[in-house]
Amino acid sequence: MASWQWFHRLGSPRWFYHKTGPWLPWLTVVALTLLVVGTVWGLAFSPADFKQGNSYRIIYIHVPAAFLALAGYYVMAICGAVGLIWKMKLAFMVMKAAAPIGAALTFVSLVTGAIWGKPTWGTWWEWDARITSMLILLFLYLGIMALQSAFQSREAADKSSAILALVGTVNIPIIYKSVDWWYTLHQPASLKLTSAPSIHSSMLYPLLLMIVGFYVFYALVLLLYTRLEIVKREARTGWVKELVNHEGTSGGPSDGLSKEDR
Repeated sequence: MASWQWFHRLGSPRWFYHKTGPWLPWLTVVALTLLVVGTVWGLAFSPADFKQGNSYRIIYIHVPAAFLALAGYYVMAICGAVGLIWKMKLAFMVMKAAAPIGAALTFVSLVTGAIWGKPTWGTWWEWDARITSMLILLFLYLGIMALQSAFQSREAADKSSAILALVGTVNIPIIYKSVDWWYTLHQPASLKLTSAPSIHSSMLYPLLLMIVGFYVFYALVLLLYTRLEIVKREARTGWVKELVNHEGTSGGPSDGLSKEDR
């Protein structure tokens, strides 16, 4: 019973907004530290690849962006499922917040992949299975964003977006397995849970640091977008009006907690 109470409390926009406020400075510091250290390590101190030279260094942006583009879609789809099943409006808010972040990461993955592909394959673009399925992922993200704007009814927009997000999950395993199922220019994954990495440790460690940094950065941006969405949707509630009034009188941001909440 206690676990279910915690679950439903987590679904409260007000509770979520108040509790996540103190996390933001810490996530910001951790994300910036990991990304700066990982970028400097990967670009300045990792050795050049014996085949690709220095062009391989794009992986320190491309690989983490691709990882988060896929993982972020699962976050969005799971939130859509939670919203449909348990009628939690916070889940729909997170789903909506995740869409533009995922679209941006997918776009970065495609662009950096093209930059990597030119010196490696001799072409900016190739309609192989991995690249094409990633392009479909971008269209899915954009489709969900379009559905959010297409309906005047917030409930209809949320439900239709959640259904599209769930249907689109079929594309994720296709992206993962595309290099194994079809002939493709794209190289096999260098990082696998079922086998040892195929990349040297001097290149691997900064890459892992960048991946973790991107995950923390994703969490930070997702929280910020979700908090913004909460304020927009809950604008007529008393606690948001109190929050806005408090920020206006204090001249700065506040976590919105009353003395009783503290």
